[in-house]
Amino acid sequence: MRIAMRLDWEVEDDGGGKCLRCGENGYCLERRKGYLCFCLEGFEGNPYLNGSDGCQGKCYNQHILMSAITPRPALVYEKPTAITKSQAMTASALLVALEMAPNTDQAAEKSSKSSNRFLHRTMIKLREQYFEKNGGLLLKQQVSTHENCSNFTRIFSSEELEHATNSYNTDMIIGTGGYGTVYKGVLDDGSTVAIKKSKVIDQTQIDLFINELIILSKINHRNVVKLLGCCLETEVPMLVYEFISNGTLYEHIHGTFDRISWKDRLRIAIEIAEALAYLHSAASMPVFHRDVKSSNVLLDEHYTAKVSDFGISRLVPLDQTEIPTLVQGTFGYLDPEYLQTSQLTAKSDVYSFGVVLVELLTGQKPVSFERAKEDSNLAMYFLSSLKCKRFEEFLDDYVVREGRAEEFECVAELARKCLLLRGEKRPTMKEVARELAITAGIGRSEEKEVEDEEEEYRGLGLLDGQVSLPANLSVTIDLAR
Repeated sequence: MRIAMRLDWEVEDDGGGKCLRCGENGYCLERRKGYLCFCLEGFEGNPYLNGSDGCQGKCYNQHILMSAITPRPALVYEKPTAITKSQAMTASALLVALEMAPNTDQAAEKSSKSSNRFLHRTMIKLREQYFEKNGGLLLKQQVSTHENCSNFTRIFSSEELEHATNSYNTDMIIGTGGYGTVYKGVLDDGSTVAIKKSKVIDQTQIDLFINELIILSKINHRNVVKLLGCCLETEVPMLVYEFISNGTLYEHIHGTFDRISWKDRLRIAIEIAEALAYLHSAASMPVFHRDVKSSNVLLDEHYTAKVSDFGISRLVPLDQTEIPTLVQGTFGYLDPEYLQTSQLTAKSDVYSFGVVLVELLTGQKPVSFERAKEDSNLAMYFLSSLKCKRFEEFLDDYVVREGRAEEFECVAELARKCLLLRGEKRPTMKEVARELAITAGIGRSEEKEVEDEEEEYRGLGLLDGQVSLPANLSVTIDLAR
């Protein structure tokens, strides 16, 4: 009787540390007394080599185990005590199928099934290791001990998210950046989500990551993008958010999306301010966003603002008002005081919000080399224009036609306060939200006054051409237009 056989090799642990024999873009999986090397997700090739012969390029979103089926019944490779890179390449990396049956096709089929079973077992083991490494056991424990936490935090499997994104098809990408990639996904229940696939995570901060994940999942504000859950079965944890369909505020101000009216801009500014005020003071533990910018504000189909991307946010103990951190943020929005001192406070978000206010007023980008060199930074350009009494020239023509001078002046003055160099002199986000609401209320009350006056004169027949209009009413009628 002849049977199909497969040799399963592994690299012997020589005591020099893990993965020493794995090449670039490779990782190791512990096996018995040694380990195996694999290519990272999105790479393919020989995991034991570097350069063009090693793991490289984008391929499929699965780890591919290279195998070779030989048609020669007598071909046998001896198992070395420790696979060298050259031996690994000669032996086709990990799996060598040996067929000893008279029918080559039959042997190939048997070997293929056996190889698939091995791959399936390996992937299950790998997912389990990732889940544990990424704090999955701690998350389960936290979910079980936090009241109502299970209602907010869902742990997705890697298969669910792979299926939701059509194996991370590039057509499903809705955003990219230094942090990683965001995919649009459709879950089995038909709901649409945004899946954030980060590039790296600090393994020494896993406990902190899980604790922050729990707290962020409890944040429930109409103007904050909702965190639905996470997946810990991949090399780097993935986060799943509610899907917001209408692009970013940045795209609507500076891009090809529909332009936003001044009335909507003012409302959006209020919504962002209220969301940040909530994060700073109303959440179960204060959250400093640390990367407030127009591209991190999403708009839904009703142009409602949703603050997003908490990738570098920090939770703050209730008894602290500032924390030392490695400076992170986006040039053009970065608080200069935070940049100098590395002390992160709520006022750092206030400064960044001030830049967003100036964007809404002027329609100009936070950093632009199309302006004069000394004016490339929008915040500095704006402050200098206020000093030189050139603010009116600075406004976006699109909003000047429909806004009121009083509103522009109030918002500009508020932006100036947000951009003060000393953080202690800046207003809080709660104060900012209140000032913006008052400003918007001024505009609405004046419009109501005009409408009431028109109604009164219409009742007297003044607007129907029946009676000549007094000259001193011309200003009121101009405003009504």
